[in-house]
Amino acid sequence: MTRTTFNRLREVKDSLPHGSMDKIAAELGIEADEVRAYFNGSGSADAGYHIEPGPDGGIVMLGDTRILEVALRVAWEAKNNI
Repeated sequence: MTRTTFNRLREVKDSLPHGSMDKIAAELGIEADEVRAYFNGSGSADAGYHIEPGPDGGIVMLGDTRILEVALRVAWEAKNNI
């Protein structure tokens, strides 16, 4: 399990260029709505997504970090014009 905060997930989402939700979904073979839900705080409990009250919007426990990992890479590539 990976711990982060809801606000951190929002920061990652906000750093993504336009169209990234579809790009992430296509790469992972999932629906874009699932990617949006992940960053909007309604990720699937089946994927190990759980929010607990706490600082910075709450503590988010991530059992599956694939969406986050791809999003971080996409944000990095956009920032570095790759």
